[in-house]
Amino acid sequence: MEQKKLTRSMSDKTLCGVCSGFAKYFNVDVTLVRVLYAALTLFSAAFPGIILYIICMLIIPQDHE
Repeated sequence: MEQKKLTRSMSDKTLCGVCSGFAKYFNVDVTLVRVLYAALTLFSAAFPGIILYIICMLIIPQDHE
């Protein structure tokens, strides 16, 4: 059994592939993840959401597809 690994998607990305990587990992639609991320960012005064995205971009490795 292959172990699931969280990676940033390079084939289905808008900025850096963080949201599409989370969508693939949790097996949900990427649009849902992007909408939830946008809502989180807007309702938390934007700053924490932007910082979280940058941290994920730096920590999560790229996929090799």
